[in-house]
Amino acid sequence: MAGIYIHIPFCTQACYYCDFHFSTSFKGKNNVLEAINREIMIRKNYLNNALIDTIYLGGGTPSILNYNEISSILNTINNNFKLSDNLELTLEANPEDIKPEKLDNWNDAGINRVSLGVQSFRNEDLKYMNRIHNSTQAIQAIRVLKKSKITNINVDLIYGFPLLDNSSWIKNLEQVAQFDIPHISCYCLTVEKKTPLFYFIKKKKCLPLDPNTGKLQFSIARDILINRGYRHYEISNFAKTKFEAVHNQNYWNNTKYLGIGPSAHSFDGKSRQWNIRNNAIYCKKIANNQVHYIEEKLTKNNMLNEYILTSLRTSKGISLNYLRKEMSNDEFKRFNKEIEQLKKNKLINKKDNNILLTEKGMLLADSISSNLFLI
Repeated sequence: MAGIYIHIPFCTQACYYCDFHFSTSFKGKNNVLEAINREIMIRKNYLNNALIDTIYLGGGTPSILNYNEISSILNTINNNFKLSDNLELTLEANPEDIKPEKLDNWNDAGINRVSLGVQSFRNEDLKYMNRIHNSTQAIQAIRVLKKSKITNINVDLIYGFPLLDNSSWIKNLEQVAQFDIPHISCYCLTVEKKTPLFYFIKKKKCLPLDPNTGKLQFSIARDILINRGYRHYEISNFAKTKFEAVHNQNYWNNTKYLGIGPSAHSFDGKSRQWNIRNNAIYCKKIANNQVHYIEEKLTKNNMLNEYILTSLRTSKGISLNYLRKEMSNDEFKRFNKEIEQLKKNKLINKKDNNILLTEKGMLLADSISSNLFLI
């Protein structure tokens, strides 16, 4: 199995916290979409004829595309790759784009999962983030989605920022849970360099983030959602039974995937590639059959470290049996020594020869992973 990710690098408005590649000018949209279709054809052999079990249209804001534009991309994929009969086909959408007729068109095009970028049900939070929708549109979008033929729905929420107190975070969680949404992603806000939010905090126009707020609100999300029947299958993701995202799990399981579009990433098991983060240059390179990406060949240590990083984030955890086979005796001894220390500090548990993060450990996942990496 393998996956395909399509990056649509256009947004109507720039969110203050976002550092993904996008443009708010649609002037070159047709050229980019043409290049995306061409790149799909150029890269048809990248996954060695693997069966595709997930396609994900992300961005940017893919929901700004019309039916013909979406269909064109999906038809090109269908003509160049083998698709699973159980294909998960996700489209990221903003609440203001959700209309009954659009959902019917998406369903006709094969979209069977929608990931809705709500982020908050409070207008003051949405203004802080510079989101284009308001709380009324967010609630209406969910209601329209729930009445559509697309039943596999994810809602994104953001926590850990100064405006959001704990009681307001609880209300956001209860608001989305009452709609019986099958999948909820909860992301702790981070301040990325070169974003407006980074500039506002630096200039003291906004309060800095308090890590303790994020830690407490993470625990609140776990308590509320687990008690409502969601499985916490990855640090940022909660799902009802059988609604875990195939797309997400492919990333964490080191499954091969092809990234299409400006800034998209690809992974073939041996190397990683990053497409150019410039729409015009990307289009020119594709049109002229020139290399349009940077490539990094992965060493054995690279691959083991990525396995540690991604597996540790999931509810399955790290397999000690797998690492015993892949590591040298000295490497495995050092790894076990680190594990024992983490266990003493109550950051991990051992279960069925797997290493799992405790709730306390989940709050320190990145630093724990780096301590376990092979040098």
